[in-house]
This record gives sequence, C-alpha cells and structure tokens, in this order.
Amino acid sequence: MTRDKAPVGVITGTGVTRHFDLGPPRNVETDFGIASVYVHPSERYVVIPRHGAGHETPPHAVNYRANIAALERLGVREVIATSAVGSMKQDFGVGKLGLTEQFLDFTKRRQSTFFEDEVVHTDMTNPYSRRVNDALASAAKQLGMELHPGLVYVCVEGPRFETAAEIRMYRALGGDVVGMTGVPEVILANEKRMEYSSVLVATNWAAGLQPAVSHEEVSRVMEGAGKLVKQLIEAAVGGLAGYKQ
Repeated sequence: MTRDKAPVGVITGTGVTRHFDLGPPRNVETDFGIASVYVHPSERYVVIPRHGAGHETPPHAVNYRANIAALERLGVREVIATSAVGSMKQDFGVGKLGLTEQFLDFTKRRQSTFFEDEVVHTDMTNPYSRRVNDALASAAKQLGMELHPGLVYVCVEGPRFETAAEIRMYRALGGDVVGMTGVPEVILANEKRMEYSSVLVATNWAAGLQPAVSHEEVSRVMEGAGKLVKQLIEAAVGGLAGYKQ
C-alpha cells in the first residue's frame, strides 16, 4: 500500500464479491494462516471475499482470524462487511438493506478470539461502529437508498438453515435477522480495535415465516442486491477517507 491514508477493509459475502473490480490477489501471511486480499486500484479499500473468490468455503469453516489479522497487517482500521440474512422482522422485508446494531451469538465451534493464552476481556457493549454506520447511512441518503438501522443479528453455526422453533426462540430473545457469518468476525475486529460495521441484505423470511428456505433463493436475491451494496460501500469509503464523491 502506498497511500498516506489507511485503506478501508471490505469483507464481501454471498453474491457481492463479483460486483467488485478485483485484480490478482495478494496473499497475506498471518499467524493464523494465509488470507487472499484484493487491493482496489484506487487503494482506498481492500477486499476479502469471506467465502473465497469462488465461494468455496462454508460459513463454519471460514478462517475469520486470518482474515482480520491480514487486514490489520495492511493497516486497516475500519471494516465494512456484508451478509445475507433471513429476516424475522416484519418491516425488514426481502430485498431490503440494513445495518447491524447488536448481535446474539449462537455459534458453537468457532475460534472466536485472538487471546487464547492471556487474560483479555474485550468490551462488547456496542460492537458495531457508530461512525462507520453513520457514514453508510449518509451514503445511502446521498444515493437515495433505503437503509434500515438498528438491527439485532443472530449468528448461528450453519451450514444448515434453522428450524421454525429456533426462529421463534430467536424472535422472543429480541433477534431481528439470522445469519451464519457475522460472528466471530465482529468480535475479532473489536479485539483488534477496528471500527466494524455490517451491511445486511434480507434474502428471505426466516424458517417458519415462509414455507421453506433455500440457498438458491438466498443467492438470487443477493445477486440482485449486490450492485447496490457495492455502490453503497464505495460511497461510504469515500466519506470515511475524506474523498469527494
């Protein structure tokens, strides 16, 4: 990286990666493995496809620690992630975009900390960056996009979808949307003192709120929303870095 300003990290999920102009990957070595990072020609931001460029890695097998450690090595201090989610909230319908405010963690077997050999308790009162969320909200307003704020994200282990009973429980606990990739990513970013934000796309109604859920439906809706998500992120990156749009 050659610019004076540190790049923004962009972590892309299902259906979003292909909308970004990605050149050859840069393999960044970390203590947790190698992460493939794509540097945008402007060098304003770098992209990590969470599931790999060909979407070959399932959510429970993503090397979240390597991805966040690689962004840290590149000087990234602000991260914008994308996630496909099932909606449990009546006014957050299929195809809508939103911002995460809080999370509920129902993952089971993931490596969720960098601090395995020392006593460090990271504050998670407000895990999502208000400043980065505000930049995304401002960008959405400029672009004339609707962006639903304040969502509570329930992260499950996957790769299976949820049961209808599980969704009833998550709703009773205050969850608005459900997905498989937001945790431990947000935790690890906070441990590295990065400002982290997550743009959500409602790709379906959660189990029990529609007859069945399929990956094909999720991919189809995300493909349709991916271009808008890219426009939103690039506008927010410009705002965070102080560039004129």
